[in-house]
Amino acid sequence: MNRLSQSLLDIKPARPWSGFGLVAPGLWASALLLMATVPTARAQGPAAASAATAAGTVKPAADAAAKVLLPGDNLVVEGIPPIAKELQERAGRYTEFRGASFIDWHPKQRQMIINTRFADTAQLHSVLFPGAARTQLTFFPDRVGDAHYQPVTADNFIFSKDIGGGEWFQLYRFDVKTGDITLLTDGKSRNTGPHYSHAGNRISYMSTSRNGRDTDLWMMDPQDKSTAKLVLQLSGGGWEAGQFSSDDKQLVLGEQVSATETYLWLVDVAKGEKTELTPRPAAGAEKVAYGSGLFSKDGKGLYVTTDKESEFQRLTYIDLATKKHTYLTTAIPWDIEEMTLSRDGRTLVFAANENGISRLYVMDTATKKFRPLPQVPVGVIGGLDLHSNGVDVGFTLSAARQSADAYSLNLKTGKVERWTQSETGGLRPETFSEPKLVTWKGLDGRDISGFLYLPPEKFTGKRPIMVNIHGGPEAQYRPGFLGRNNYYLNELGVALLFPNVRGSTGYGKTFLKLDDGFKREDSYRDAEALYKWIKQQPQLDGERILVTGGSYGGHMTLVSATHHNDLIRASLAVVGMSNLVTFLERTEGYRRDLRRVEYGDERDPKMRDFLQGIAPLNRAKNITKPLFIVQGQNDPRVPASEAEQMIRTVRQSKVPAWYLLAKDEGHGFAKKKNQDFQFYATILYLQQYLLK
Repeated sequence: MNRLSQSLLDIKPARPWSGFGLVAPGLWASALLLMATVPTARAQGPAAASAATAAGTVKPAADAAAKVLLPGDNLVVEGIPPIAKELQERAGRYTEFRGASFIDWHPKQRQMIINTRFADTAQLHSVLFPGAARTQLTFFPDRVGDAHYQPVTADNFIFSKDIGGGEWFQLYRFDVKTGDITLLTDGKSRNTGPHYSHAGNRISYMSTSRNGRDTDLWMMDPQDKSTAKLVLQLSGGGWEAGQFSSDDKQLVLGEQVSATETYLWLVDVAKGEKTELTPRPAAGAEKVAYGSGLFSKDGKGLYVTTDKESEFQRLTYIDLATKKHTYLTTAIPWDIEEMTLSRDGRTLVFAANENGISRLYVMDTATKKFRPLPQVPVGVIGGLDLHSNGVDVGFTLSAARQSADAYSLNLKTGKVERWTQSETGGLRPETFSEPKLVTWKGLDGRDISGFLYLPPEKFTGKRPIMVNIHGGPEAQYRPGFLGRNNYYLNELGVALLFPNVRGSTGYGKTFLKLDDGFKREDSYRDAEALYKWIKQQPQLDGERILVTGGSYGGHMTLVSATHHNDLIRASLAVVGMSNLVTFLERTEGYRRDLRRVEYGDERDPKMRDFLQGIAPLNRAKNITKPLFIVQGQNDPRVPASEAEQMIRTVRQSKVPAWYLLAKDEGHGFAKKKNQDFQFYATILYLQQYLLK
């Protein structure tokens, strides 16, 4: 299971789009005008069209339009020159990568549900055995997320889906025999984290349906949605329900205050009452973070991950009667990030994040002894789940030379089986660049690290570089599959570097807290130190640095554009915050308190003045290098107004400013057609402002 403190950080309902910049200006408008002349001539009839062609007015326009990749009606494109279709033809293979994620085991048979994309968005598919055909189950215009089989009859599964990236998730029941899909929730609230009881007669889930802000605990019999019942009325948005105990009488409930402060509660299902399992620390004592819990088979204890008395998240057993903590993985000096328990409670499989690489271990719960599972290929692992047979572990694996795919490992035989073989656009991933771990000194002499990818040897001389900063900020770049980014390496000769500046996870809780509140600029300085380090590297061209990133990485990109303008060549910000004050003011209630712990409370005058002083929006006059901003109109985490106010301000100084808005997307682009257009526009941006 994923640790609770990673699961609720970047959640925010959408704000309406203000209507800024709805007309594509300049060259794009000209290209659209050229296209418009063709149907006009045709509408006048064949004779008029022939006359127009003879006059030489239509054919040149049609020829010109045929050479240009036009954006869809759902895209707002400003400042971006026309993209030649020749570029699309040249780079198109890099848009045809697929990936597949393991979602859930069938409870009775050795088959699984996976998530992959064959059309425009990722949907649910069934796979009957390793290497079998992927049979599509859902067909929606928007992506479909997790799924959970009914554990006894397996005649249905529950899945979640939103609309347009807005993250107002609804729960649905899929009937396996008929393929019928039934909406279970109200269609307007936000509903997350469904878990089936072991008896299969109800699900627990979190919902904002009471007031649209607070996340309450609900239960329902999925066969009859009228049975939906509010079990616990809660305050705030940092709540998440875990799994039921084996007798279905209890479930574990997590309360997240921040990435470094989480509490666990036990819920008496029949009474609808909660009891605190992990009390608040005394005033001045260090805060503790817990991950989601798994009940032991006998119901007497809970397996959790926690950084209590440790820098890292250790696998821990909590005795429910005494609340005593028994630490089980102290010998592993890294975060334990996921775990899964066999149905008989005898076997526990967990994954450790060892400097960005996943390592699998298996534990005998009777002896508490564990051993590594060396058969698993090196990469990044997610979605661990043990089949009801007790021996097959399902998971998703991604690596630098391998797209994400669904796998299983047999604990008895050690056999690893790849269930899906995702397409790679005809390219040979085994030739792709592999990452090198690099370090540089931060402002205080602390080692900061990142993963560097170098282009093939056919590119000689110092290489221009793209620095890609991850979101979160409580997250970590890990060396999985680069997908389209391989084009920049293989075809443009651009090096890629993915830093993990202070505030990233994976390096201990002290490192995680080094950018909180008034320390925010320290992470900015880590990026500045990186740009200066690049200029000293013999393989890299320190005069050609492009900075990019999404979400908080988009914010860091805007910071680099305004604070480090002289050190970089250009910047490309994706769904980034331009002012943390306006961001916090406009985020919805259930997410606001979680973000205030990280960034600071904008209602405090001193903090507000500090955040306003460092805001990229208020330093936009410093930008003299090109800027490209990408945004989803329905973004539930970073309102589109953050992009709107930044692009409007930058344009006042006549700096080259590109803007791409998708009206049918949220926090990043999920639809392939939109991803493709963003990719081609990014290539053009690199060609114009980084490579020249």
